[in-house]
Amino acid sequence: MELDAVVDELYALAPGDFTAVRDERAKEARAAGDRELAGRIRRLRRPTTAAWASNLLVRESPDEVDGLLRLGEALRQAHQDLDGEQLRELSARQHRLTFALARQAERLAARAGQRIGEAARQEVQDTLHAVLADPEAAGEWAKGRLTKPLNAPVGFPAAPGSAAPAGKPAPARRRAAPSAGEVRDLEAARARRREQRERLERAERQAAEAEQELHDREVESAAAEEERSRAETERQQAEERVTDLSRRLREAEQEQQQSREAARQAGDRARDLGREVRQARRRAEDAAAQVRELRASGPARPR
Repeated sequence: MELDAVVDELYALAPGDFTAVRDERAKEARAAGDRELAGRIRRLRRPTTAAWASNLLVRESPDEVDGLLRLGEALRQAHQDLDGEQLRELSARQHRLTFALARQAERLAARAGQRIGEAARQEVQDTLHAVLADPEAAGEWAKGRLTKPLNAPVGFPAAPGSAAPAGKPAPARRRAAPSAGEVRDLEAARARRREQRERLERAERQAAEAEQELHDREVESAAAEEERSRAETERQQAEERVTDLSRRLREAEQEQQQSREAARQAGDRARDLGREVRQARRRAEDAAAQVRELRASGPARPR
């Protein structure tokens, strides 16, 4: 079992199926003797509905994914070059594309049997905007393994909260290219946002590790209880065997005693029969002697 294969399997599932399958895979890894892999699997977090819909979009619409990533590169380059005209043109494309893809994610989710609400659809659109703004977010999203929606760095042109339908973008508002001071402020805000995100990720990792530690202790406790129950069962079975052996021993002793009594009685009877035989032999011998005497003393036979 490999972690990447398990991760791909889990994040392709609907959120409602995630936890049960994750715990089953962790159990299988533990049974195979790989406690480290079991722990890493157990720490995987179930995606929110919006994150799952975003992952579904990545898996089901690779061409659109490539188009969004290319648009993000162009937007970030224009933002870096302070090209106001290019930014306005790409921003209009951004609004149309993120709205259209959010709707597509909504349709894909419905086809998979999971309807998402307006709030979740807006979170999908915010995630797509973050993908356009931040190359790290783009790389994370393109893996199809999000656990929660993404947010764009502060200062990047944001998609409106209530976007216009695809093909009917809201008119782009003309504005001057940002000044050097504004760029510095944007970069500082972006750094603060990145630091906040890192702190949040660290806190989530610590929470996941604590959750895994609790789970490990619960598993060990359950295993110890199972071992105690098994030992108790074996003890009861041993007592039952001892009781049965004791009963059979008593029965054997009784049979032995009966056999001894029967042997004694048979010996007594043999001795009695021997005595009777000897007596009968003596009587027979006495009778034979009398016959001989009578024959010897009887009248002579005529010549």
